Amino acid sequence: MKINFKTRKLEKQLTDPKTLQKTFGTMARKVTQRMEDLRAAATLAVMRSIPLAKCHELKNDRKGQFAISISPNYRIIFEPDHNPLPKKEDGGLDWAAITIIEILEVTDYH
Repeated sequence: MKINFKTRKLEKQLTDPKTLQKTFGTMARKVTQRMEDLRAAATLAVMRSIPLAKCHELKNDRKGQFAISISPNYRIIFEPDHNPLPKKEDGGLDWAAITIIEILEVTDYH
């Protein structure tokens, strides 16, 4: 997948090894693994097949966003970066057609 970032600071935190380690400490290895999973996935649908990623759509005030797990509480939050969004005939989001995402943040939203 193609990955865009909401800010340059976030991009550096998630792509520069030294900054990643400084920002995430003990979670750095898991963050790196999830970023590699996202880059390697041809579409968002592939992320559903990685059990530890727990890729899922968010609800309520985060509707339209997705999360993947990096620890029991922390998630990488992103949204599809398509205009218009790929939809199925029933109106649902077509995960298999999402090939570009924008990472918004890494947070504990619980």
